[in-house]
Amino acid sequence: MRTMKKLNIVFMGTPDFSVPVLEGLIESYQVVLVVTQPDKEVGRHHVLTAPPVKKKAEEFGISVFQPVKIKEDYQMILDLHPDLIVTCAYGQIIPDAVLECATYGAINVHASLLPKLRGGAPIHHAILDHYPKTGVTIMYMVSKMDAGDILSQEETVIMKEDTLGSLHDRLSQMGRDLLLKTIPNLIAGNIVPIKQDESEVTYGYNIKREEERIRWEEESTIEIFDHIRGLNPHPGAYTTLDGTVVKLFASVISDSFFTSRSNGEISRIYKDGIGVCTKDGEIIITELQVAGKKRMSVKEYFNGVDEDQLIGKKFV
Repeated sequence: MRTMKKLNIVFMGTPDFSVPVLEGLIESYQVVLVVTQPDKEVGRHHVLTAPPVKKKAEEFGISVFQPVKIKEDYQMILDLHPDLIVTCAYGQIIPDAVLECATYGAINVHASLLPKLRGGAPIHHAILDHYPKTGVTIMYMVSKMDAGDILSQEETVIMKEDTLGSLHDRLSQMGRDLLLKTIPNLIAGNIVPIKQDESEVTYGYNIKREEERIRWEEESTIEIFDHIRGLNPHPGAYTTLDGTVVKLFASVISDSFFTSRSNGEISRIYKDGIGVCTKDGEIIITELQVAGKKRMSVKEYFNGVDEDQLIGKKFV
């Protein structure tokens, strides 16, 4: 058996969430290859940009492999005969030939307490779907999405102050730490994998554009509050005002209620917020972004608008 430090690992991941996990592996093991998604054009100027994981791998002089379709192009991985494959938010379905080529198998770092929230956007949905807690799971990889046997888990409470951004960062660090605790026990044979209970499965699929829009007629105050923070900082919950798209990034739940106003109607102007009627109360918007402008506090937004003219207008 190889010593832990000389354990040869192939890492497969792509976004920012994966970077701390990769860094932890680099510090403790021999990462012989990093597999990530191809570079993509980003922004209005279509600048070809490398994934965060690629940038981190290149900092350490680690070889990078970027197949367009991993199902068709994976021989480079097989040729390395890795001891272990670790995946974290890679972004493509990995073929069985790859999952089965490593001595100790292929394991995944997933940002939920499986079997809850399988899929590509578990952190978004943990907030959007009003979960009281979430966490990270280390599991064996199988061909079915996020369905492998569980090796270890750690949970965290979702606080009212949490946004998608804060929860993302916390879970990324937790995933790194839990992975580094799990690998030695896995190699030593000290873990009894636990099968997932299929009756407990829920899903956190990638967010669709229509799901980003706030539904003022349907959502309660707490649902709108979670909708806004569950998409902050990206992609941002949105609505429209006077036909212009407005993204909402932060809000506060009010204890007011206006029976004479309709859902989505601006009810009151606060020193640093815009009060908006909901079906069961009022929510105060404190940070927003009007289409074509920068993200700003509502206090900054007031510098360019007539506050009195906002009363009675409606978000739709």
